[in-house]
Amino acid sequence: MKIIPLSEGAFTIDQTKEFVPFNIEKDDLQKRAVGSLLVEIQPFVVVTKKDIIIIDCGLGFSNDNGILQIHQNLTDHSIDPLSVTKVLLSHLHKDHAGGVSKYDPILNQSFLSFPNAIHYVNEEELILSNQVNNPSYSSRKTAILNHSEKVVLLSNDGVIDDYITYKKTSAHSPNHMVFWIREDEQIVFFGGDDAPQLQQMKSKFIAKYDFNGRKCMELRAEWWKQGNIEQWVFLFYHDIKTPVYSFKKG
Repeated sequence: MKIIPLSEGAFTIDQTKEFVPFNIEKDDLQKRAVGSLLVEIQPFVVVTKKDIIIIDCGLGFSNDNGILQIHQNLTDHSIDPLSVTKVLLSHLHKDHAGGVSKYDPILNQSFLSFPNAIHYVNEEELILSNQVNNPSYSSRKTAILNHSEKVVLLSNDGVIDDYITYKKTSAHSPNHMVFWIREDEQIVFFGGDDAPQLQQMKSKFIAKYDFNGRKCMELRAEWWKQGNIEQWVFLFYHDIKTPVYSFKKG
């Protein structure tokens, strides 16, 4: 498998749920808003023998040329966004699902950012995203998933095409999903916001921003232990320094 992080940059976020760009080379870390978190926004593309897979879709902003940033990141690595075959969505918070669609102001219509891909999303999460008035979600961007023929609704646990395993954890958020991609001897694990950074795997703590912080803590410990035994490759969506960690190299 080929794994490529698609970084959209570093951001600070506080209780307002607004993501504010942060230049870690120029901005003063000490001047961040009190109580704010510093995170990377980092979707991934995983190229397997069968598929080109996007895992979560980023914030969905466009660069100065009007190109969706996640599209630019792909083309910078010689991958045509139209060639993406699968999109896996851990949950629909706006920093993970904002890039799932792009609005065309001329046609006054939104389109899937990856029109040739099958999108996999938890059914209850999609329902929730339509109902809640919550700044963590952007239903305007994810509403397209409600009526697209390119969407497969997932439930609790299962397998996609015999090599992608998914599991509903209900840890970081009520309907959060995690994924394992297995090919040959390699196992790639994406824990989304249940396991967003390397340092969180190595320490025990309960985060107030999680739906079930204790469960997150327990799952991280379980995954870290199992990953060590089975030599997983971990993908960390919010890690500035270590987006990809492999026990084979650790």
